[in-house]
Amino acid sequence: MEGKEEDVRVGANKFPERQPIGTSAQSDKDYNEPPPAPLFEPGELSSWSFWRAGIAEFIATFLFLYITVLTVMGVKRSPNMCASVGIQGIAWAFGGMIFALVYCTAGISGGHINPAVTFGLFLARKLSLTRALYYIVMQCLGAICGAGVVKGFQPNQYQALGGGANTVAHGYTKGSGLGAEIIGTFVLVYTVFSATDAKRNARDSHVPILAPLPIGFAVFLVHLATIPITGTGINPARSLGAAIIYNKDHSWDDHWVFWVGPFIGAALAALYHVIVIRAIPFKSRN
Repeated sequence: MEGKEEDVRVGANKFPERQPIGTSAQSDKDYNEPPPAPLFEPGELSSWSFWRAGIAEFIATFLFLYITVLTVMGVKRSPNMCASVGIQGIAWAFGGMIFALVYCTAGISGGHINPAVTFGLFLARKLSLTRALYYIVMQCLGAICGAGVVKGFQPNQYQALGGGANTVAHGYTKGSGLGAEIIGTFVLVYTVFSATDAKRNARDSHVPILAPLPIGFAVFLVHLATIPITGTGINPARSLGAAIIYNKDHSWDDHWVFWVGPFIGAALAALYHVIVIRAIPFKSRN
């Protein structure tokens, strides 16, 4: 039996593409750390994969806003929470759509669907500045179009029901809203890093398949916690798209919270993952 166990360890190291599930048969380093992405990568601009990735982000964010804004409006239109899907239904709509859309687009663009996620991955050198800016622009355009289609289908209801725009709820301060957005986005981006970690993917072969599940579930849980406070942004494109199409003064009063909070949360998650969880700056380069 001892000889067979030794063969398993040797085989796992010799043929990394066939590593067994789990960690019992692994050595000190059985994975390849992806090299940091360059700050600027001009060659991307001549690649079709670069442009189709942005299109995928646009379509995914478009669909995300379309479904989620309709869900929010449906709840607000009901005479009471018991006559609708309620807060839990809204949370499931957001989390479920992220799960589905990340699953569909992860192999094309990485399935960000959120400028905060893109920003966090950029800080961790997972993608170039060129790609990060392109993604953010396409995500914002997709969100605007998604909310715009909802308003186009039912303009009167859209304006009367708030259009899914994010605001800090009455009884909460801007500081409370900012804190909710920071921590909520931290949870999301931290989950993204963990679900896509190269080390975990190498050691547990099922992780790449299931990665969209914890990400969608994180979005669901954050919405349950923060819908009463801010309506839950944690996605600047989602907040921007609804605010532009709804376009009422109160939807812009606290709009900065839904950009500053998510970007701070994403930056903290990136720093925590890179410096504390993976300790990449302290690893030997030999």
